[in-house]
Amino acid sequence: MRTAVVLVDGEHYPPVISAALDDLARAGTRPVAALFLGGSEKVAARGAAVDVGVPSEWVPPTSSPGLDVPAAAAVLRRLIDREHPDVIVDLSDEPVLDARRRLQLASHVLLAGVGYEGADFRLTPPPRPRVAAAPSVAVIGTGKRTGKTAVAGEVARTLMRRGRTPVVVAMGRGGPPAPVVVPAGTPLDPAALLAVADAGGHAASDFYEDAVTTGAATVGARRCGGGLAGAVGFSNVAAAVRAANELGGDLLVLEGSGSALPAVHADATVLVVPGDCDPEFVRGYLGPYRVLLADLVLVTMCEPPRSTPAQIEAVLGAIRSISRRAPVLRTVLRPVPMGMVAGEKVFFATTAPAPVAGTLAAYLQERYGCEVVATSSRLADRPALRADLEAAPAFDVLLMELKAAAVDVAARAASAVGARVVVCDNRPVVTGVDDDAGAAGGEGTLAEAVGRLAQMADERFGRHPTP
Repeated sequence: MRTAVVLVDGEHYPPVISAALDDLARAGTRPVAALFLGGSEKVAARGAAVDVGVPSEWVPPTSSPGLDVPAAAAVLRRLIDREHPDVIVDLSDEPVLDARRRLQLASHVLLAGVGYEGADFRLTPPPRPRVAAAPSVAVIGTGKRTGKTAVAGEVARTLMRRGRTPVVVAMGRGGPPAPVVVPAGTPLDPAALLAVADAGGHAASDFYEDAVTTGAATVGARRCGGGLAGAVGFSNVAAAVRAANELGGDLLVLEGSGSALPAVHADATVLVVPGDCDPEFVRGYLGPYRVLLADLVLVTMCEPPRSTPAQIEAVLGAIRSISRRAPVLRTVLRPVPMGMVAGEKVFFATTAPAPVAGTLAAYLQERYGCEVVATSSRLADRPALRADLEAAPAFDVLLMELKAAAVDVAARAASAVGARVVVCDNRPVVTGVDDDAGAAGGEGTLAEAVGRLAQMADERFGRHPTP
């Protein structure tokens, strides 16, 4: 028989609650404690002693209208630690617990590794087994094209500068059927990437991009499907991590895919949120679960035309409404060619929206002395990318982000006209710090934050035996 902590409220008549708990027990779930979230219409008063057949307590009242989710989560976490329930069963309802607060509270429960069930739903923590034989840092995001790969690459480079030997494990919707290992320092020029594409591989998969832009060892994995809390439907990530264990690295960087989490345990976590993210994806649904996981939050693309100051402030407010534990850094992404482009006529291929692509092209011209004669922001649209390449004036260099159709369409087209192919990295640059959690300010903030993450991962990993 399962055991449960049950969430109830004073808007329900206590005999009805008691009968419901009896029904739960008869159906195979034995209540061990009840937590009253609020409401007082059908009880003597808020906080009154109520006999529902199991020990019960109330969430302390606060000045906040409605349920104070952090206060409720603190009491619930104490009950979880004391009772070790198999599941939290939610028998509360509006107006005490509306849909948004219910999912926010569920996020805290999932973080504790416990399932959360109600009248017509069942939520389970994303399976994240301990597989890594070294400390690990996950880089996760609120969705696709948030800058996760750029951040994962910067984490790996920073660790290497600090004398560490990271191995990057990246999963993707275009990943390989069996984990593919790219040893550290493997030369991956355009010809090598085209050979991967010719052999049927996805040569623009994130693990190839990580290998090209960092020089670290990488392992590629695949996944299909994504759940509300970031679980994946199917993946070979665990096998990829086991392969990474054999490479001799002293820290793993685990890169998520879209809003999906790496399907293994991580000792520390970076959350990447774009500055123009709908705040509802942060504080609503199960977005809070990702915020609660985070030990560091990077808000990316914090500049016009991608993000307005009002959008950025709304995102920061949403993050802080869930957690004030993790440092929050505001960043912009800057293109960095991985080869010489000075004095060349350049076709720039990117996944950035057209207005942003124009800004990036102007930066490339000013910073690297090239002439951007054409730009395509349609790297993820194969027919449109082909059309942009065919319509472009003559160019000497194809400068491309290693994403989507970069290799099988763009690099192949450039090779056909004799143009040189250069990969373009995107690197985060800190523009501001929300210092609530003690982030160091000033130059070097991101490097210092990565150093703290690595230390955190080392300490947490040290508390658990190597699998």
